[in-house]
Amino acid sequence: MSYTEVPGARVPIRMWADPATVEDVAMQQLRNVSTLPWIKGLAVMPDVHFGKGATVGSVIAMQGAVCPAAVGVDIGCGMSAVKTSLTANDLPGDLSRLRSKIEQAIPVGRGMHDDAVDPGRLHGFPTAGWDDFWGRFDGVAEAVKFRQGRAVKQMGTLGSGNHFIEFCLDESNAVWLMLHSGSRNIGKELAEHHIGQAQKLAHNQGLVDRDLAVFIADTPQMAAYRHDLFWAQEYAKHNRAIMMGLFQDVVRKEFKKTKVTFEPVISCHHNYVSEETYDGMDLLVTRKGAIRAGSGEFGIIPGSMGTGSYIVKGLGNADSFNSASHGAGRRMSRNAAKKRFSTRDLEDQTRGVECRKDSGVVDEIPAAYKPIEQVIDQQRDLVEVVAKLKQVICVKG
Repeated sequence: MSYTEVPGARVPIRMWADPATVEDVAMQQLRNVSTLPWIKGLAVMPDVHFGKGATVGSVIAMQGAVCPAAVGVDIGCGMSAVKTSLTANDLPGDLSRLRSKIEQAIPVGRGMHDDAVDPGRLHGFPTAGWDDFWGRFDGVAEAVKFRQGRAVKQMGTLGSGNHFIEFCLDESNAVWLMLHSGSRNIGKELAEHHIGQAQKLAHNQGLVDRDLAVFIADTPQMAAYRHDLFWAQEYAKHNRAIMMGLFQDVVRKEFKKTKVTFEPVISCHHNYVSEETYDGMDLLVTRKGAIRAGSGEFGIIPGSMGTGSYIVKGLGNADSFNSASHGAGRRMSRNAAKKRFSTRDLEDQTRGVECRKDSGVVDEIPAAYKPIEQVIDQQRDLVEVVAKLKQVICVKG
């Protein structure tokens, strides 16, 4: 057993992190989650830290209930990565043009495409079910339907915060493409709508934390949330797939002479809900800042913008509900990072990486995150490392 068990109200808290290193507010969040009447298990990943609504790096298994705030507002946020036939020797000495081409092809920040991206023009994009996916938008919450136009144009865009697009090299100098994004504004608006609805329900009035308000099985509110949740998770998956298609197009054009080929794309959510069975119980498993790591399943665990990332394969550890960490995890808040570090610090810590080095991304400085190597080492019973990557280009929103 490589986890530490901390007593909880209804279930023990299984921690793949040293409890002494977890901030008090995050530990209190975890204890609060353990009081929920519907909870059947709680696992905590080594990148754990305090989060809005629920703790980042937590895996919450409940029966007959789901907590929308525990999923978070970026429903379906996750990672995609693909290995290419390029090597470090194929890259130009000056990577600024390549970064610029990526930024031209994929809108960042609050940006969107002028017109909806036609997935049919993207090489290898699976268009089956595309019309059905958009058809199901008719069933989303009325309060959010007016956002359809924006949702269509934001499909295939990055967003801001800790979202990124990267060119990476593995330890054999092979080039990988990697990106991190979610369900954009439409996911946020759907999440906020349903969190508000849950907090009004009578069965949630006695909870220790109003952010832990849940929907209960076999109610109209649960049915409505499940529809919008799974639609938004699919939006996030499509969003990453379209971005990866646009990213690959850039690479093909910039490296015409080498006829680049790509291996199958690895993709994983790390803010989402999944229906899974453990010990004969059908559970709703919420991973907030955690990936699924079933036996043999590929996953991606990124570090910060100046360190590196890992491609991993799950070991299928049921104690963690087949889960692993989603990244390095913050060790200080965005505001604390902005107060503590300067743009010069950012330049020093991202030396050798073609990326933004201005005050707008100081809160993403590597020192604001936990050491990724330590995080990986704490979950050797959850995943095995397949490849270690180091970025040479990082595009931020």
